[in-house]
Amino acid sequence: MIKENQTTLNRLQVLLDMAIVLIAMAASYYIRFTLLEGHASLSGAAVLRIALIAMPVYGVLYSLSGVYNPKRTKGIYGELREILKANIIGALLMVTVLFVYKIIDFSRLQLVIFFAINSTITMFSRVVLRLTLRSLRRKGYNLKHCLLIGATEIGDDFLDRVENNKHWGYNVIGVIDNWLPKGSQYGGYPVFGGTDVLAQVLTEKYIDVVMITLSSDEFDEMGFILSQCEKAGVKSNIVPYYYRYIPTQPYMDELDGLPIIDTRRVPLDNYLKSVGKRLFDIVFALTALVLVSPVMLLSVVMIKLTSPGPIIFKQQRVGLNRKNFMMYKFRSMRVQTENEEKSQWTTPNDNRKTKWGAFMRKTSIDELPQFINVLKGDMSVVGPRPERPYFVDIFKEEIPRYMIKHQVRPGVTGWAQVNGLRGDTSIQERIEHDLYYIENWTFYFDLKIIFLTIFKGIINKNAY
Repeated sequence: MIKENQTTLNRLQVLLDMAIVLIAMAASYYIRFTLLEGHASLSGAAVLRIALIAMPVYGVLYSLSGVYNPKRTKGIYGELREILKANIIGALLMVTVLFVYKIIDFSRLQLVIFFAINSTITMFSRVVLRLTLRSLRRKGYNLKHCLLIGATEIGDDFLDRVENNKHWGYNVIGVIDNWLPKGSQYGGYPVFGGTDVLAQVLTEKYIDVVMITLSSDEFDEMGFILSQCEKAGVKSNIVPYYYRYIPTQPYMDELDGLPIIDTRRVPLDNYLKSVGKRLFDIVFALTALVLVSPVMLLSVVMIKLTSPGPIIFKQQRVGLNRKNFMMYKFRSMRVQTENEEKSQWTTPNDNRKTKWGAFMRKTSIDELPQFINVLKGDMSVVGPRPERPYFVDIFKEEIPRYMIKHQVRPGVTGWAQVNGLRGDTSIQERIEHDLYYIENWTFYFDLKIIFLTIFKGIINKNAY
């Protein structure tokens, strides 16, 4: 029943989305040439033909974005983000087609209005649909009937999540376990018996999915359980006993047909993505150096006038693959001994800072020479901030996952920094943000961090 419901729901969503494209195109035409007035170069019929062409294009874009995938347990914000991305791509495609085919009569303002209306109504419809489905599931409709196999700690975790998320619509009908007596209760659900009655239960009960939560010493039962599920045509999900030891998003890889579980997903391990990010870094760094050159020139003059010593401060940091490199900054402190540079942490009201240096640190001007590090390949525009070897040796012993940050290039700015984690703030929180960035990297994520850096990360109360 669930599969049939999901198929019907997807078809209705597709039809609704296509109708929204048509409505948005008609509304944008009306707003542009009736409410805002003006002479329409294209007739309403011509605009309708464009809408009919756009409808299947947007359907394909939504499908490729995963908008129509089952999302019973997925968050709404991810879906809204994918819808917005698909609409941006759709608008860019329309602009490209208009340019290539020299369709100069189509109003560009109408296209902007269409984008706004289409995005807004589509996202609003998804929110309404989510809220409606959640309400129905809480009332007992559109349920997914589950059989739990394995009265283990993992099984407890599953039942707790189901209990705390009624809107998922999971209905646990009972439990199978080899160690509990038949007819007893586990977590408030009836125990049907051991795996020897699995075939009978799958035949007699209506089950959408079997959740397998076996412990490590019971995994020899897995082959039998899966074969029984397949024989009955029932979907099976495995919650691996080792999930507690893998604090990330593992994914399956293979070595000549041998399945391998990669315990940490790093999107930038993909060669094309890595090259794309590197090309973006080079273009962005060159552009940034040109744009901020007046500020850098002023800084050079002020450093020389306010403090004796070199203009550029070079300090060893740990970068990609745990290799050390020299990171560049405008010197903002008096010249120090090697031991002071290596082991002293910057603090508020640090008497080592010069007057101009304090201003540079507060406004992040001292970081601008790091775009040279980006061009050299030592750093990226966005990534985890690099640390000195002295502190790396300390943190890797105190924070178990600290060294994972070195699987990608360090950045001039990062997800931790735009969330206020600069200066003398929690290293544990910084690492959590860095790991989130590493495991969830996308080009759009980089753009978001750059945008946030410009508007809220350059001047920061923790930058001292």
